[in-house]
Formats: sequence, C-alpha cells, structure tokens
Amino acid sequence: MGRRRNRGRNISGVLLLDKPAGMTSNKALQEVKFLYKAAKAGHTGSLDPLATGLLPICFGEATKLSAFLLDADKHYRVRVKLGETRTTADAEGEVLEQADPSGVTETMLRDTLTDFLGEQQQLPPMYSAIKHQGERLYKLARKGLEVEREPRAINIHALQLLDFSLPEFEMDVHCSKGTYVRTLAEDIGKQLGCGAYVSGLRRTGVGPYDDQSMVTLDEVRQAFSDKLFQEMDDWLLPLESALAEWPQVELSADATFYMKQGQPILVPNAPTSGWVRLYTNQTDFIGVGQILDDGRVAPKRLMQVTN
Repeated sequence: MGRRRNRGRNISGVLLLDKPAGMTSNKALQEVKFLYKAAKAGHTGSLDPLATGLLPICFGEATKLSAFLLDADKHYRVRVKLGETRTTADAEGEVLEQADPSGVTETMLRDTLTDFLGEQQQLPPMYSAIKHQGERLYKLARKGLEVEREPRAINIHALQLLDFSLPEFEMDVHCSKGTYVRTLAEDIGKQLGCGAYVSGLRRTGVGPYDDQSMVTLDEVRQAFSDKLFQEMDDWLLPLESALAEWPQVELSADATFYMKQGQPILVPNAPTSGWVRLYTNQTDFIGVGQILDDGRVAPKRLMQVTN
C-alpha cells in the first residue's frame, strides 16, 4: 500500500494568533490548521492554557523557520498575586501556603526585581512539558510525584513594574527562551518572604513580532464561517518576517543556482559572521544562510514556496 498523501492546501506564511485563555496551544494550532485547510502547520512555543496572547502559527515552508522563533526572546505582561504559593505556580493550582504580604512595599518589590535581572540558572517547574524518562513532568506532578530537574541557563533582560496594588502587582518581562515566568513569579515571592503565583499572563512579543497585528481565534472562526478565505490568507505574514532582525544578502542568478545545489559561495559585501536572509532578484526570499569562518555564505534552510 502506498503512502497516504498529505491533504490540505499548500499555503506558506505566519499567522499571529491571539490565543484565548483556557485553551492549550496545540488545540489552538489544530483548530487554526483546520480552518485554513492547511496541509502543514506548527506553532513556535507553547503558552500555558491560562495564558493569552501571541502564538505565531507557521504554515507550510514557514515551519522550517519555527525553530528560530523558538530560540527568540519573549515579552510577557504578568499579573502576580502575593501571599500564596500554589502547586502549579498559577491560578489553576491548589493553595500550598499562605502568608501576609502587607509588609511588602513598592521599594522592596523594585529592589527584588533588580536582583532577578541578567543571566542566571532557573529550575524548571514540575508542571512543565519537559520530559523525564520519556514522560512529561506535568503528568508526573499530577500523580503527586516530584523528580530531580537540572537548572537551565536563562537571561532576564528587563523587568518593568507596571502596577503595584497589594496583594497584586503587574510587570512587563523581557526574557530569553526557556524562561518559566511562573517560576520567576514564585521565586520573587519567595525572596519577598510571602510567596506568590501568576494570576494572569499574556505574551506580547516573540522575536520580531509584537501584539499589534494579532488576529483572535474568534475572528478566524467568523471569517471561515463567512467564507472570507482571501481575507484569511491576507492575515498571513511573509516567511521572512520571522527573521526581520537578520541582515539580508542578495544573490546573483549564478550564486542562486549554486546555493540551491547546497554549495557555500562567496558574496561581495556580505556580513562577516552570523545568520542571514537570502534573496534572489532582490525581493524573492529563498531561505536562510550562515556565514562560514572563511567568509562564504552556506545555505542552511531553503524555501520551496508553491503558493
């Protein structure tokens, strides 16, 4: 029996979805994939069911670039409640301990936030999707089990206090990949001596994307219901938008030919290191390259856009 063909439209692009609260990232992905009738789709890093906000959905060839968005910095707006610790470090968990947070002042909080800036080691929470011996940690946690975890290197680039009104405060977080905001809130509460958990979480930025051009799931549903398929496609951003912060390298026709054969080439005036976006005919994005030690540009991921 031959292989079953992948059914669906061969569309490519990035949809900036505003994930609703109460839905897993995978469920949101699967519904959007169905509504777009897309042959291939993936997201760029899970949001907790409690969380809302920016969830880039990559269709078709854009899935080749999703790893770069996974590695990108993130921005969050976080509401934290002081005075309690919970099993999941968010509002969905059971209360473990309570303490009076009334002695916490805004000055104390600002000083504490400063302590959490920069490179550091963070212990992933048990309620996370990390695997231990093939099983997700959150599944073990639901069984009442706790296993040893290895701390991970993260970087908190900025913490901006937006609102302070006991027992809650709100902050803007700019952090590296792999940062658990729930753990950050819990650690801040621990240092303040009263405990804390995330009462609200919204992702506002992923790499070059912010929350200004997001589309809600309800809008996608409505457009599908109204058969506004062209409008739905118009919401898709071009592939290269995921790499907007990278330098651009323009290739000649000959250079493009050899690049597509997988051969590194020397390109005049190219950057001397790092990752680059590759273009032919000045405007046609063909993929991602990396500068080798000898200055040549090596193809890493090339696009095959058919739509």
